[in-house]
Amino acid sequence: MTRFNLEDRFLHGGDYNPDQWLDYPEILQKDLELMDKAQANTFSLGIFAWSTLEPEEGVFHFEWLDKIMDDIYAHGGNVILATPSGARPSWMSKKYPEVLRTNASREKNLHGGRHNHCFSSPVYREKIAIINKKLVERYGNHPALLMWHISNEYSGDCHCDYCQENFRHWLKKKYQTLEELNEAWWGPFWSHTITDWTEIESPSPLGETMVHGLNLDWNRFVTDQTIDFFEHEIKDIRRLTPTIPVTTNFMADTYDLIPFQSLDYGKFSKHVDVVSWDCYPAWHNDWESVADLASKVGFINDQYRSFKQQPFLIMESTPSGVNWHDVNKTKRPGMHLLSSMQFIAHGSDSNLYFQWRKSRGSSEKFHGAVVDHDNDEQNRVFKDVVQVGQALEKIKEIKGSYKRAKVAIIYDSDNNWALGDAQGFSNASKQYSQTLQKHYRYFWNQDIAVEVITKEQDLANYELVIAPMMYLISEATMKKWQDYVANGGHLVSTYITGYVNEHDLTYINGWPRPLQELFGIKVTETDSLYPKDQNSLHFENHEYVVQDYCSLFEVIDSEVLATYGADFYQGQAAVTKNKVGKGTAYFIGARTEAAFLEMFYGELTRQYGLENQWVVQGDSDVSVQARDFEEKSYYFVMNFSQEKKEIQVSEESQDLLTNETVLPTISLAPYEVKVLSPIRLK
Repeated sequence: MTRFNLEDRFLHGGDYNPDQWLDYPEILQKDLELMDKAQANTFSLGIFAWSTLEPEEGVFHFEWLDKIMDDIYAHGGNVILATPSGARPSWMSKKYPEVLRTNASREKNLHGGRHNHCFSSPVYREKIAIINKKLVERYGNHPALLMWHISNEYSGDCHCDYCQENFRHWLKKKYQTLEELNEAWWGPFWSHTITDWTEIESPSPLGETMVHGLNLDWNRFVTDQTIDFFEHEIKDIRRLTPTIPVTTNFMADTYDLIPFQSLDYGKFSKHVDVVSWDCYPAWHNDWESVADLASKVGFINDQYRSFKQQPFLIMESTPSGVNWHDVNKTKRPGMHLLSSMQFIAHGSDSNLYFQWRKSRGSSEKFHGAVVDHDNDEQNRVFKDVVQVGQALEKIKEIKGSYKRAKVAIIYDSDNNWALGDAQGFSNASKQYSQTLQKHYRYFWNQDIAVEVITKEQDLANYELVIAPMMYLISEATMKKWQDYVANGGHLVSTYITGYVNEHDLTYINGWPRPLQELFGIKVTETDSLYPKDQNSLHFENHEYVVQDYCSLFEVIDSEVLATYGADFYQGQAAVTKNKVGKGTAYFIGARTEAAFLEMFYGELTRQYGLENQWVVQGDSDVSVQARDFEEKSYYFVMNFSQEKKEIQVSEESQDLLTNETVLPTISLAPYEVKVLSPIRLK
């Protein structure tokens, strides 16, 4: 067993930057005292420390890091040691300008910022290999080392000559011949047939941005090139410390809190041992309810748990506010414990922070941290962190458990890129990721566990699979859907599905035959509505508002569940059901209000036995999430509202946070959370 597997505590701590405080030994000593008081046990070190580790080329200083790691270990703590490639020292940029990125307009960046490095640069790869090898040789057997943190928040692209050549090599490997490439990119369009591999350039505002196959392949290449650099980083780490797990911190797009748009994390996740991510919701904002935002956080948590079907880690969060939202509001009393427990409830085995201590200068001096500039353990935020540390210790028996789910939602990065690039429908209202989260919301409201999976993952274990807006869908995916339904699965898809193949080419002869057979309909067109337009949908004697999109289709042999209420397609089918083999395929032709999804999924939940049997009477502002062992489940009951709430559950429980017995009628104060272990009555 590795030390990582033997750690029975939830990880609590976060990013620590002692390299900023080496001239202040009293601060470093104070940090150790405060770590103990906060019950913080795990710290990420060295993430942006390259200039301190290697202040001159070939001159290395590790003594300060030796001491910090020794001190943390002496206090019973763990270290997640980072490779420093997220930001290079200035001497490197000056001597080797090729390490800096070139933007899409072919301008070379100046030194500065983060992630301003070319993943293709031979020099950069050489320099990172040198320092990574020194780190692993020096600390690979250190008793504090729990995990490797590879770089930081990989993102962005480079358009330099090295990257152009690597892109061409990637395309040659994929397509083999120019004939195949031109077919995939529809070369004759605008006379864009490629006659030599050297003619290919990455998308640029100075050149080509309208060849959708090129744009899609560039996005795929950027993911693959990022993964290739990641694999280069871990080469010696894997060889010299094969039992120490590696991770890198994934992200989410900030304001909407939707899946990260720039990289295919589903593909990237196969290369890490543990998925981790950085979560910074804008709690208490003025455009949505707390429960609305909590549901979005739940969706991303479920996505990252589902990638590897195992617990994930929260690598970064904030105990208060951040410094880069438009308005940097701090958490209200109770929210830090509640939001921290939500991570654990959805499958995280950690709650780590960015950052341990606020920076004294530069852009992050007002970013939230455990230790503020006042250095005071009586600070409200510090006391909130102490409360979380104590709570994690009380519930540590839950660590390592998983979540069982019968419902899956498919999120596909290729589809997201292709749909975003499509010059049709409505640019403002495509909202692929947001649409998935709206379908997810019903199950979150009903306390039904969900996994957010990729199109490549196995569907067999799910009773219900939901795949809205699959604009890009390959024949292989269609076949997979057919097999899933024929074998007894239940599938839901929607408008704007089945338009293009994996090369972003439309299907000849219209809506693909496999989808016609699966759903028992033939989609003929999609009506895109203006924001002020509305239609209606009639379903089971109820009328629901329809906006944005209405699919028009011919019914072949499916059952019509709902019809349109207006326009030239009034009375035509809007929602259908088709029995195929042992299963059922549903098609929702229009974008509806949430009330329809509640009605529709409510019917499916009852029909297919998807209910949460533990919750007798829930509340849409109260989320109940379970973490499961083979013989036992634990329930997190979380009130994401500023009002008192009450729910009914099926049995008495013990609250691990208070050690109190909780009756089946559970009362919750605003922002209150309970972590319950059922008492099995004989």
